[in-house]
Amino acid sequence: MTLETESLGLLQEALSRLEEGFHSLPKVEHSPNLDALRIVLLEVAERMQDNYPYPHPLYVGQMLKPPTEIARLAYMLSLWINPNNHALDGGRASSAMEKEAVAEIAKMFGWEYHLAHLTSSGTMANLEALWVAGNLHPNKKVVASSQSHYTHSRICGVLRIPFQSVLCNSLNRMDIAALKKLLQEDDIGTVVVTLGTTATGSIDPLPEILELQSEYGFRIHADTAYGGYFTLVDNLDDSTRAAYDCLKNVDSIVVDPHKHGLQPYGCGCILFKDPSVGKLYKHDSPYTYFSSEELHLGEISLECSRAGSSAVALWATQRLLPLIPGGEFAGYLSKSRTAALTIFEKLQNDSRFIVAFPPELDIVVWVVKSQSASESSRLAKEIFKVAEQEKLYLALANLPKELFLESGEGINWDQDSITCLRSCLMKPEHLDWIDRIWQTLDAVTTKVLKLSMSIAT
Repeated sequence: MTLETESLGLLQEALSRLEEGFHSLPKVEHSPNLDALRIVLLEVAERMQDNYPYPHPLYVGQMLKPPTEIARLAYMLSLWINPNNHALDGGRASSAMEKEAVAEIAKMFGWEYHLAHLTSSGTMANLEALWVAGNLHPNKKVVASSQSHYTHSRICGVLRIPFQSVLCNSLNRMDIAALKKLLQEDDIGTVVVTLGTTATGSIDPLPEILELQSEYGFRIHADTAYGGYFTLVDNLDDSTRAAYDCLKNVDSIVVDPHKHGLQPYGCGCILFKDPSVGKLYKHDSPYTYFSSEELHLGEISLECSRAGSSAVALWATQRLLPLIPGGEFAGYLSKSRTAALTIFEKLQNDSRFIVAFPPELDIVVWVVKSQSASESSRLAKEIFKVAEQEKLYLALANLPKELFLESGEGINWDQDSITCLRSCLMKPEHLDWIDRIWQTLDAVTTKVLKLSMSIAT
């Protein structure tokens, strides 16, 4: 929290600059009760202590990445205006900044022409993508891998679009043979391709799916909510790089700036390759927004009121950290990937663990070696609990046994799934803390296994 305590003077200077734009207005006297504010704010600070330490490098659990400094400052500054990016009346400057920011994201994916806007979340962005897909291919089925985010099946239920999941292979990617079988047997309108699955960060084989598209004519929606920004990095493996290089050929893309884009929640983004899908959004509003005849963002969004502050923070971040290969922002992601590869190598060389597949991005998943799936799951949960006591914060993931059948380990599959330990090494600082992270995991695992053996004997 050094940023906030040392940047209040900078924020005050920026506020003074902001106020210069409104100096011609009559002054409004407002004297807040600072004593009352102090009491409540300190109470908030105490209540907020009841959280995991998400910004700290020893937190390697869920997909929680702190916003960058410029995003926090720009967001706070913009709240003095509190713009609404539904229409230009609600936020002229922030609407222009949103258009510029999403154009940079589209350019990152190789799109010069596009229709795009920010959303309140990746879920809302995916909803818009599937809503458009359902309008363009009515009554046709949407399919996504069995390891895709559950939001796709839920959204299809909301939109009354038929949905089916596709089996994954041993690398946790969509199985091409299974997809082709579905395409031959059913009327598929849209295939959702995930680049960065939630559990393991796996990458669906987009090049092969594009080949099938040329034969079967379905839409491709790329859910890159987690993994989209990795298109900028220089240390992906060949098959992963090939998938990212094909992204410009899909029909729509979702990416979440509030994940690897270093933004506060909620800031999602939906992008369409064909701008003409904007006609599906057209609506008439008889009572709002008459000060401008320009196209406003509310005309290309299912959401109405949207936080203009999110656009301001994103614009400022991309101004400071451009979305270019080899840049500082890309370097952050490369460090996260290197951290994941480093932990993976250590796990792979440790006889106490099983790692069925290497990380494709910065998420690592591993199993505690044991005679049965149920015992391995129990040990994973115990390591998770003891690690937290030692200030190392991991995550758990429940994965199907099919992902581990080819690992060569003689696990007694007394249940159909297994609880794995999981780490999202998504902060660039994780690379500098790898030794500390590994030493703690090593010590915790030794302690748990020793205790387990003593109880068994």
